[in-house]
Amino acid sequence: MCGAKVGGPDASTIKPGETTIQGQVTRNGEPVTGYVRLLDATGEFTAEVPTSATGQFRFYAREGTWTVRALVPGATADRTVVAQTGGLAEVAIAV
Repeated sequence: MCGAKVGGPDASTIKPGETTIQGQVTRNGEPVTGYVRLLDATGEFTAEVPTSATGQFRFYAREGTWTVRALVPGATADRTVVAQTGGLAEVAIAV
C-alpha cells in the first residue's frame, strides 16, 4: 500500500504499527515536484507517488531494504533505505 498526503507528510498522521518511508526531494535546498518510486530489494517496481508542492512523499511498506527513486524534471536519484516493522524511515533526496 502506498500514498502521499496532499500538502505533504505529517508525522502526526502516522499510525502505530505501520512501516512508513517518507521524505523530501530537493534541488539546491529547494523543494522539487515530480514522482518518487519504491523499488524492492531486487529492483522490481512496487509503487509510485507524486511529490507534494513541497517535494514531500510517503510510502507504507513492509519491513525490508528498499530503493527510493526520485524522478524529477532533469534528474533522477536513488537512495537505499532499510524499513523496520512499525518504524519510520526518513529519506532526504537531493537531485
